[in-house]
Amino acid sequence: MPRTLFVIACLAVAGCKGNSTTAGTGHTERERDSIIGQSKVPGAGVVQRALDVSDSAQHRGARLDSAAAQP
Repeated sequence: MPRTLFVIACLAVAGCKGNSTTAGTGHTERERDSIIGQSKVPGAGVVQRALDVSDSAQHRGARLDSAAAQP
């Protein structure tokens, strides 16, 4: 049980990191991942798919929040 709580706490802290810029490039991690996803390097398709899934989850969360806010 304590191990599960530790893992959940680590994920929560990692999720709260925000949209920080990466050192030296001035790009956010999201921008960097988008550039990689659009490139021809091996695994770029996986990165792009992860971004698409992340966008989908974010939009779904926004829809649920707006639906809950309506009387």
